[in-house]
Formats: sequence, C-alpha cells, structure tokens
Amino acid sequence: MSQSGAALQEYNNELVKCIEDLCTKRDELHRQILIEEEEKAKIQHDLRILTERLAKVNESLAKKITARNEYDRTVSETETAYMKILESSQSLLHVLKKETNSLRKP
Repeated sequence: MSQSGAALQEYNNELVKCIEDLCTKRDELHRQILIEEEEKAKIQHDLRILTERLAKVNESLAKKITARNEYDRTVSETETAYMKILESSQSLLHVLKKETNSLRKP
C-alpha cells in the first residue's frame, strides 16, 4: 500500500505541476492579449484620425479642383474673346487703311 500511496503522491505532484504550467502559459497568453488589445485600440484611434483627415483633404481637393476648372473655363473664354478682338482689330485696321487710301485719291 505504501508503494501505491507513493505513486499516488507522485501522480498528484505531476498533476499539480502540469496545472501550474498551464496557468503560467495562460497568464503569459493573457498578458500578450492585453498588449495586442492595447495596440489594436491605438491603431483604431489612429485610423479614425487618419480617416477624418483624409475626408477633409478630399473635400478640400474637390473644392480646389472645382475652382481650378472655373479658372480654366474663364481663361479659355477670355482667350477666345481676345482672339475675336484681335481679328476685329485687324479687320478694322484693314478697312481703315483702305478708306484712308481711297480718301487720298482725288
């Protein structure tokens, strides 16, 4: 009986050691989980901030692109009008020279 009692004590000791090892591994895993959850929260916070900044930049870009397109349209219309003025001036100058020449001829 003493041998079976010793064997039982040995099994008990091994079982307690295994349980302690499992608890140690669980505690280490729990510590790692807490660290990663903290990192996750920080990343989510950073992502929220970056998402807000991205929305503001996109809004600003849209407004600036619209303004640039308006400038492009205005420049194009102004250049077209200027070319018409040049053509009209050239025609007027041609007519004026022709009239001046005909007035000089008696």
